[in-house]
Amino acid sequence: MSGCAARRYVAAALSRCRARGLPLWEPAPARGLRPPAAGGAAALPALLLPPRRHLSSRNRPEGKVLETVGVFEAPKQHGKYETGQLFLHSVFGYRGIVLFPWQARLYDRDVASPVTEKSENAAGHGSKEVKGKTHTYYQVLIDARDCPHISQRSQTEAVTFLANHDDSRALYAIPGLDYVSHEDILPYSSTDQVPIQHELFERFLMYDQTKVPPFVARDTLCAWQEKNHPWLELSDVHRETTENIRVTVIPFYMGMREAQNSHVYWWRYCIRLENLDSEVVQLRERHWRIFSLSGTLETVRGRGVVGREPVLSKEQPAFQYSSHVSLQASSGHMWGTFRFERPDGSHFDVRIPPFSLESNKDEKTPPSGLHW
Repeated sequence: MSGCAARRYVAAALSRCRARGLPLWEPAPARGLRPPAAGGAAALPALLLPPRRHLSSRNRPEGKVLETVGVFEAPKQHGKYETGQLFLHSVFGYRGIVLFPWQARLYDRDVASPVTEKSENAAGHGSKEVKGKTHTYYQVLIDARDCPHISQRSQTEAVTFLANHDDSRALYAIPGLDYVSHEDILPYSSTDQVPIQHELFERFLMYDQTKVPPFVARDTLCAWQEKNHPWLELSDVHRETTENIRVTVIPFYMGMREAQNSHVYWWRYCIRLENLDSEVVQLRERHWRIFSLSGTLETVRGRGVVGREPVLSKEQPAFQYSSHVSLQASSGHMWGTFRFERPDGSHFDVRIPPFSLESNKDEKTPPSGLHW
């Protein structure tokens, strides 16, 4: 990406963040830009924060100034970001740091492909055939200072595990852990040796000024990734757009538990809703169809999702949440619709792309806590 293109990309992302009311981000004035690097690369805007986290560029008291916390880098168009890369999320606006990448298969039902692969489901929902393509996601830590500002748009405790005790329904979460698509990364650099506030930052990463980026994985991060790999791994991503509302689904297998002399298999699924249009819409209802390999077909209807009926607007176009499903079979399928309401009171249904619920072939006991 050229210097001019990089500046336009970052400026557009920052403009979107400010338009959505995200309180933490603002480009530096010209005198705050880093000089061009060797080789003539053009400077990118500095990343600024208010001196106290509850202040914003819109409501800070007189005399308060924004503080520089880093300098944006050109987003990568090719290749992957390394462990320790600092970034600003281009949609939700939080600061984070990359722990490690995942290579997923993206099944995008909006993209036609000459070579197709049938998407399985029990009732032939959406018979369109799609072929998966490789896409990079990242396991990341979210800066705890930014969680209050994004909690209404994205859950910050979305990565959950089965607890290892008699209660087969008990779950626990790791706060501030997320999965981020490559195109949502706005990379930046910082001279701060602890630029992200998270309880796992110094346990997982250490500062090494000889490296680029200067944060490298500790042995504890490598061990944690290896031991929890089956329950963290992101393998399939499903995406479909209806009337300018894009739905992205990522399922995760969580493990199996025994309950009342039967096996119960658990999955969590992360859903992101994005309004690609300027018209304001509000999610009102969900309608799920859940098919189990045991032969059962369940219908679930309800108001909103996770107790909310989010509004998707030009200023705040995205909402992300996670939920869970259990089956008394080792595999199944889910599909359905979300019902949205327009300002004039009319409704329309948005398709949820069908996705498989598959258990790991090599069954292991899910983690009972953080394994180091």
